[in-house]
Amino acid sequence: MRIVVIGAGAVGSHLAERLSVEGQDVVVVESDQRTAVDVQEEIDCLVINGNGSSQEILEQAGADKADLFIAVTSSDAVNVLSAHAAAKIGTPRRIARVEDPQLRAGAAALGVDLLIDPGDATARELELLVRQRGVSEVHEFAGGRLELIGGYIGPDAPASGMALEELRQQVSGWSWLIAAIIRHGETIIARGGTRILPGDHVLIMVETDKAGAALDMLGLHLEPARKVVILGATRVAELTAKRLCRKNIQTVLVDQDPDRVRRIATDNPRVVAINGDPTDPKLFHSEGLDSADAALALTGWDEINILGSLVAKAMGVPTAVARFHRLDLVSLLAGVGIDGAVSSRLSAANEILRFVRRGRIHSVVTFQDSDAEALEIEVDDSSEFAGKSLRDIHLPHDMIVGGIVRADRAFVPRGQSKVKAGDRLIVIALPGAIQLVGELFG
Repeated sequence: MRIVVIGAGAVGSHLAERLSVEGQDVVVVESDQRTAVDVQEEIDCLVINGNGSSQEILEQAGADKADLFIAVTSSDAVNVLSAHAAAKIGTPRRIARVEDPQLRAGAAALGVDLLIDPGDATARELELLVRQRGVSEVHEFAGGRLELIGGYIGPDAPASGMALEELRQQVSGWSWLIAAIIRHGETIIARGGTRILPGDHVLIMVETDKAGAALDMLGLHLEPARKVVILGATRVAELTAKRLCRKNIQTVLVDQDPDRVRRIATDNPRVVAINGDPTDPKLFHSEGLDSADAALALTGWDEINILGSLVAKAMGVPTAVARFHRLDLVSLLAGVGIDGAVSSRLSAANEILRFVRRGRIHSVVTFQDSDAEALEIEVDDSSEFAGKSLRDIHLPHDMIVGGIVRADRAFVPRGQSKVKAGDRLIVIALPGAIQLVGELFG
């Protein structure tokens, strides 16, 4: 597939790297010359320095022959104009990153097939994390009936040091599955002989209403937050604050910019907005922020988010979640004061990859410190595996079926579970197996 990406910022470069690794023919258009040179050196794709809304540049990039067009610059207007230009020269499918509600309203008429808003997607993810405090990430499937939960194994966890087959023998009627383990930057698709070690980042597929027992075994304890402090007054922070207030969670927001604080307090009367340094321990104490159940560090700078999280933990806040632009920092900081991480670029990638995969794939999830993907795919009538049990299918070692959605039922399968035509499977796969998922079941 030929894919043209406009903008080589955090979202564009991440997508270009991920898609090129899969063997897609990727062309990136970037207006900043230095950024274009850097991306060309780091990613195996063609990079063109130019204006992405120029028809001449788009033709040079081969957009008229491309299968997909993705505009993800930091400018909503440029993204919409670029998609419109791509539509005029015949690119069949067009995606644009647009955050402005007024621009979103008219974008479809200008040729945009899919609008994405990374900020809103990140706010949704943060709301889930706050409602299930104690885990590093939460992704919903099957309308919320299945969840893929991430968490770090502590040395005192009951399951620490055990092989998965030993763990299963101790659990009767288990309704959960450790799908993958991320250890020292390497993703391991879990099997019976896989052993759980302290410090592992585990991804668990679980039936939502039975999550408690599974997480207890892994030393992870869910406890919804009643009071949350948000560090920063970015758009993501404001969207998150609105969501938390709608859930009747007491929300306090701290930022050094008095104009932003004043505007947020005016627009959102239920948010307690404080003008101050979000990394100041004295402020935490004087304003009672140390009594919060969770701190969300959502400024636009990774360094401030890291420091703010560490200060919050030192002041007694049990859970700290930080927003990152640089994903390589996530695995380095796990277990040293940051309990969870979110990334707008990953939120955008999840929305876009679902559109890239298309066909019978209904959702795609990517992870902060892993190149694996979780795909929700519908089993085609023509699949040779329809009617067979998972045990008899003999899936390759770089993929695992973590969940099955059948009509109004969603469950975590066992080896004897049969796959039926029309089922939706939640498959966790490494990059080399992603295309094979579609070939096997689609």
